[in-house]
Amino acid sequence: MGFFDRLAGKKASPPPATPNAFSTPAPLPADPSAFAGNILPRLAAARACLDAKDLPGALAIYEEVLAAAGDRADVLVTISGDLGSTGHIVSIIELIAPRYDAEKHGPATGLNILQAYLAVRHTDAAQHVLDILFDLNRPELEDRLHGFSNALAEMIVSGAPPIPLHGAAGEATDPASASALPAVSKVDLVSISKPIWFYGLEPLADKILPPKTARVRRIAFAQLALPGAYTDVPAAQARPEDELGRLSRALPLWFAETFYFSPHYAPIAALGIFHPPGNAPKQPFIFANEWTTENLRQLVESPNGDGLDYIFTGALRQQSGDYELLLRVWEVKKFRERKQFLVRWNPASADAELAKLHEQIRLFMEWTPEKSGLPYAAPASPRVWLDTLGASLGLFLAEKALLPKEILPPLAPTFNELAPHAMSTASASLAWLTTLHRAKALGLAPTMSDVMLSPNPHVAEARALLG
Repeated sequence: MGFFDRLAGKKASPPPATPNAFSTPAPLPADPSAFAGNILPRLAAARACLDAKDLPGALAIYEEVLAAAGDRADVLVTISGDLGSTGHIVSIIELIAPRYDAEKHGPATGLNILQAYLAVRHTDAAQHVLDILFDLNRPELEDRLHGFSNALAEMIVSGAPPIPLHGAAGEATDPASASALPAVSKVDLVSISKPIWFYGLEPLADKILPPKTARVRRIAFAQLALPGAYTDVPAAQARPEDELGRLSRALPLWFAETFYFSPHYAPIAALGIFHPPGNAPKQPFIFANEWTTENLRQLVESPNGDGLDYIFTGALRQQSGDYELLLRVWEVKKFRERKQFLVRWNPASADAELAKLHEQIRLFMEWTPEKSGLPYAAPASPRVWLDTLGASLGLFLAEKALLPKEILPPLAPTFNELAPHAMSTASASLAWLTTLHRAKALGLAPTMSDVMLSPNPHVAEARALLG
């Protein structure tokens, strides 16, 4: 968890307010005569003032330097970088932003100004600078700018007010020390490393799960984006999940479970949890946009991303009862897209089309079944299985206090759908047992009759274990 802590200061962008995030140029020429008024030693003197915590002294020097060389790109990026790296965010906004011309000064100073506006949550000004930087059409900046765009979007979603640039007495406010200000939202990433229905059966791990050696390929299945699905994403997150929301999480769980039962892979499913500002209850996160390569890098750099070889991302859309899923396979070593899968279905064709997709993914990734642990079998009804996995996930997160149980949708439809399939495979029977057990523990289990379960002896052991 913690992967998306940088989303509103968070994941999908470089962290806006951390000192090392501010750009500085290559060292200025060693010959002071190269600059009118000996600019180099004056900038060095200003930096010494900042290091000595003498901001007024530094600002006096900067005013002098800007009067003589305020049109120089390297001067602006040096001043903004030094102010940012020493935590003087407001001074960047007041001193550098009014002088900035993107065409003349280039992107580095603009990025410093953008990060300053994000640090104080001035979203309108940040959007304006971001638009200017996009208009430069610099391909090497594209991923980074998309990251900042995601950070800005999540900041707007959080609803946190801007930090005042000055206190009551007119002094500059330091965002890093403004502890009394309202908390901002954040997004954590929960990594599910085993089949979601297995949790609670840990004493039976050696009998149910295949062993994993060090010589496996690590693969992650990211929660799917739902672009354009909601006109009001915060309101959608605060409601019990609908079918699209459940599918966006259940499909990665299904693929991760499948690859767990292969000797060549160690999978995880990466799913988002939204923390609103203050003490508001947590919510399932909705990804409104597809993951960028910056997002992928940050997943790889997270504790659960170490050693990843492949990452699956994608987007799910629904219109008038028809669904479209686009999946992308990324090779982590080069951060390049290796393959796309596109599938469309409606309620009548869902099982057949999802089964074809499942088979195509297994073939492309050279999946082979494990010979130990439970024998793997693809579900006869993928839609029923996806609803089961989604319900199991919600109960698991509520049990771990990662979500309030009140946000979970009614469970009776899921159990009614699964009941005829509960004995079809050992994994379906185990999913029935653990899902029902959690529902009872949380006081959410519907009234139902007993169902027939698989005769696999491990199912009987699981029933005895859960009581």
